[in-house]
Amino acid sequence: MNFVINPKVFENFPDLSVGVIIATDIDNSCKSPEIEEMLRNEEESITKRLDIDSYRDNPKLSALQEVHRSFGNNPNKFPPSIQGLVKRILKGGSLPIINPIVDLYNIISLRHLVCAGAEDFDTCSGDIQLDYANGTESFIPLGENVEDPPKEGELVYKDDIGVICRKLNWREGDRTKITDGTKNALIVLEGFSPFAKEDLEQALNELSEYLIKYCNAETSIKILTKEILECSVK
Repeated sequence: MNFVINPKVFENFPDLSVGVIIATDIDNSCKSPEIEEMLRNEEESITKRLDIDSYRDNPKLSALQEVHRSFGNNPNKFPPSIQGLVKRILKGGSLPIINPIVDLYNIISLRHLVCAGAEDFDTCSGDIQLDYANGTESFIPLGENVEDPPKEGELVYKDDIGVICRKLNWREGDRTKITDGTKNALIVLEGFSPFAKEDLEQALNELSEYLIKYCNAETSIKILTKEILECSVK
């Protein structure tokens, strides 16, 4: 199984770097108060760095909105994952504790203002792809049981069965979701310009260290660019 990016994505976003962590032999059932403390600290940091009236003007968030508009998405109605997290926090909410992998990538997402997502690759079929949807793929959103397929041209993650995450990292699919029982995961950080490759490397290294510390995982890091379109998952 490989993780593959369609070259057309890089034609539209030549400066894109996609960070990948392949985490194996995971214990995702542990509950650590340290993880929750880190998450709350990052939420507090968001309230100090951004405000509800102007957070969309942050260069990283503004750039993500333009990326989403480029494939026909309304980022205010269907926001990139980090934009949704930030808005929730700035409106006085907090993020739920879900499981270590999700909580840890949410911490990194908030700290670096980067979209992050993960798939249990034991539940995937064939290669995992970042590609433009053809409009016929199956997709069942996280926590639901009704099909909500993407439109043609939407930028999605998919495998041989169907879409596993819509509108980049807007909505995860239910079939490949991360659970307490996940043993092997593919975690992706989306480094759209102006998110520098050096920042992406730092975020990946921090997340990898957390996965090793809190999930006893074995990890490897890859960065895909227009020169490197794929990497092996297993």
